[in-house]
Formats: sequence, C-alpha cells, structure tokens
Amino acid sequence: MKKYITLAIAITVWIFNSNTALAQNAQNPWAVGIGANIVSIDDSNSGSGTGVPALSLTRYLGGNFSIGAQYSANSIDGSADDFYTIDGIVKYNIVKEGKVIPYLFAGYGLSRFGNDKNAEGMFPSKESARTTVGGAGVNIRLSDKWAANLSTSMRNASEKGSSNHLQHVVGLSYVFGTGDADGDGVSDKKDTCPDVPGLKEFNGCPDTDGDGIPDNEDSCPEEAGTAEMKGCPDTDGDGIADGDDACPEAAGSAEMGGCPDSDGDSVADKDDKCPDVAGEAANNGCPWPDSDGDGVLDKDDLCPNVAGVAENGGCEAEPTKLIEFITNSESKIYFGTSSVKIGKSGEGLINNLKSLLDEYPDVNIIVQGHASDDGSESYNMKISQKRADAVAAALQAAGIDANRISTEAYGETKPLSDRKSSRRVEFNRQMK
Repeated sequence: MKKYITLAIAITVWIFNSNTALAQNAQNPWAVGIGANIVSIDDSNSGSGTGVPALSLTRYLGGNFSIGAQYSANSIDGSADDFYTIDGIVKYNIVKEGKVIPYLFAGYGLSRFGNDKNAEGMFPSKESARTTVGGAGVNIRLSDKWAANLSTSMRNASEKGSSNHLQHVVGLSYVFGTGDADGDGVSDKKDTCPDVPGLKEFNGCPDTDGDGIPDNEDSCPEEAGTAEMKGCPDTDGDGIADGDDACPEAAGSAEMGGCPDSDGDSVADKDDKCPDVAGEAANNGCPWPDSDGDGVLDKDDLCPNVAGVAENGGCEAEPTKLIEFITNSESKIYFGTSSVKIGKSGEGLINNLKSLLDEYPDVNIIVQGHASDDGSESYNMKISQKRADAVAAALQAAGIDANRISTEAYGETKPLSDRKSSRRVEFNRQMK
C-alpha cells in the first residue's frame, strides 16, 4: 500500500507544478475513468488489499453536478475471497474549472464479501450488502482530455456478513462529448460561434436583435438594422448608420456628417443660424450684412454705415460730379436787385443739386449768399443771408435733410465783374 501512496503523492506534486486546466462541461460532458483501488476492511477480521480495475463513467448535468456509476474489483490480503463493488453516484465539483478540481461524491450500491460457489449472478455470494458511499477526490489535468484522478470514500455496508470499509482509487480519467459546447444543435465543427447558443441558419451564431444578420457579422448586434449598414439602423434612410450620423432622424449627406444643409452653404442645419439662407461658416451660416448697401460687406467695409465703393475700402469716393457742379461757373443762382426770389433757372439748378446730393448721401454742402455794392454794407450782408436761406429752404423742400445744409453770407465782400452777376448764390462742399 505504501508504494501506491507514494505514487499518488508524486503524481499530485507533478500536476500542481503544471500549467493546465480541467473541465468536464457541456462541451465534453462524459468522463470515463480507469485505475487501481485500495480497500481497507473495518471489522474484527480487518484486512486490506490492492486490486484492479477501478472503473467509472459520469455524465455532466450542469451547475457542477454529474451523475454516473463506478465498479471495482479487489482481493483482500490473506483471504481467498474476492471483493467487488458497484455503485450509482452523484458528483459535485467544488470549482467549475482549473488545473486542479476537487470534488465530493455520494452514492448507493452493492458490495460483495466472500465467495459462494453455488450462487449465480454478478455477485455470487451470500455476503453481499447494500452499501451507502460518501467521499472526496480530485481531478488534475494532464492534457485537454486526460486527467489524473485521486479519491477516497467511506463505504457503509452494515448487513450480516459484511463490513464497513474504506476505498482509495488512483487512476486516469478521459473526458469526451458530443462536440456541441453551447448546446444549440450545431456541432462545434460546423459552429461558427461554438461557445454561444445560436441558430442553425446562421451556422450556430445568434441573432440577438432579430434583423436577419448574425451577431458575428452585425456591427450593432443589439439594434435591428439592415445588411447595407452591416446590421446597424439608419433611421433617416440617408445611407449613414445612426451610430455615425450626427443627425440620425434627419436625412443628410456624408459631407455634413449625416445632417441636412437646406441652404447649400456647407454649414449643417444644426449649426446654421440661418438654415434657409446661404451664408458663411465664419458667420454661423448666415450671410455677412451690408449695412450701407454699397455691395461691400460690413466685415470688409472700412465705412460700414456709409455707402462707398470697393476700390475705396467701402468708403465713399470723391464726389466727382458734385465737385464739377460746384466749380462750374454756370452753377450759380442769380437774383434781382434787393430780391430773394429764385427764378426758373435757379429752380433747375436746385433740382440738379438735389440729384447729386442723393447720389452722394454723405456729402454736405454750404450755400453761400452774395450781394452787389448797391446800398449799405449792413443791408447787403442781410440780403445775402436771406438769399442763402431761400436756396437752403428750396433744397429742404426738395427732400434734402436740413442737417446736410449750412449757409454763409458774404454781403458785398466778394463782388464779380458787374453788379448783376454779384447778386448770386454759390455752392461749396463742406469738408468733414
């Protein structure tokens, strides 16, 4: 017996230094064992013996439980009688998997003590007893299929002619099975997803979201989608999967990240403060304003509130036509002696000047009144002011803002060649 104990210790030490793992599971539910057994009889005629074979067959049920049967043959030292056992057992693995898996087992069966040459059957003895069994063991994996096995059990056979006894088994076990680890009816050899229960039409792979695309090919296995989207949904039907679509409920374009761009200004509607009017990205999708309406955008206009020209940075250019009008010797309004009445020619000049002021809305003018040297200087100063005021009033009546018009009176201080031409009103540009 000592040599068997020594062998068992040696195998255990070697196995614990290995890096393998054992698993009798759904994939390999069957295990068959073969080995030698050591029996110690516990009665007044105590004895022990070593014998072969010790056979077992178990089937994994789930939850670390297995059921099976075991058989052993032995002979007790110093006795001519043979000893046999056969039991049904329930086995529980203490851990599910690992390189070393301890287990407990219990069962019920028969034990045969002694011989009876006149008896027949599997147990030809009058000294056979019903036996309850309880014990513990350990499986230590040697390879994917093979494991060393050590176990010990107490066998209670209290009927007449029988004895309680200990039994120790040292041997090997081999696991095997149907080759369908996930139990989905598709063999592991044909199962693309052997560890996950699936469907036969998908070679054993599941289709969690039920969209007809197996999970192993489905980029969104928990959301029903389309084959075109690799199993992902496309709610707005714009050809961009919801997971990649910045606007999953509004059809858009790939360039816009799946969002629409209603005004076509390359700014997605979700970021566009003016989604219905084409604008600029730098202005949040809105068009740049042109406050003065001169065609030069405010962002580029040096004079955003004054109509101008692009060549002058959006500011007004020199009012050339107005300057030409002012400097023209014929752009003067003449008056009769001591008169402030504007004649038809004067009215025509006022209309021309009004048009020019409309063309140059930011130009202001000065209306300058003059008089001849008839009369006193003070009178001539007063009449020249009245002439300037009369022309200014006529311009206001034509629609020119009074703030753009100022007047000056020169009296007789700037006479022309004759008295008739000296009684006049002239115009000048008011510089800013």
